[in-house]
Amino acid sequence: MVCLGNICRSPMAEGLLRYKIRQLNLDIETDSAGTAGYHIGSKPDRRMIETAAKFGVDISDLRGRQFKSTDFDEFDFIFAMDKENEVNIKRLASNEIEREKVKLFLMHVDYPNYDEVPDPYYGSMKDFEFVFNMLDDATDKFIEMLKK
Repeated sequence: MVCLGNICRSPMAEGLLRYKIRQLNLDIETDSAGTAGYHIGSKPDRRMIETAAKFGVDISDLRGRQFKSTDFDEFDFIFAMDKENEVNIKRLASNEIEREKVKLFLMHVDYPNYDEVPDPYYGSMKDFEFVFNMLDDATDKFIEMLKK
């Protein structure tokens, strides 16, 4: 799961996926990163931690890191939260196989007027909850796809 700073959208997506994978006892490795190095080693945004906790998901142990080219070797799926980050991730790919791993996360979710996960950073708590619900739906659909 990849966004810009790895403190809002991508740690929430990772946290939700990790939570659901544990609930279902699936053997899947998750991680998140940012395309920029602004928040390396930082906890997720306080508002995102609070939003996740409100719905029973703990993301307080996650720490920001920057996406690196070796992530192409480590992961089968690399999901960008928005088109700009998708482009930036693909620029790091060294071949077409790596580029094919990169997709927009909302490709699994039918959200009218949304093909990207909006960044709630400059918004209100309502925006953080909206993103939580969007990612909650998307992670459910992704897990269903994996089960098939």
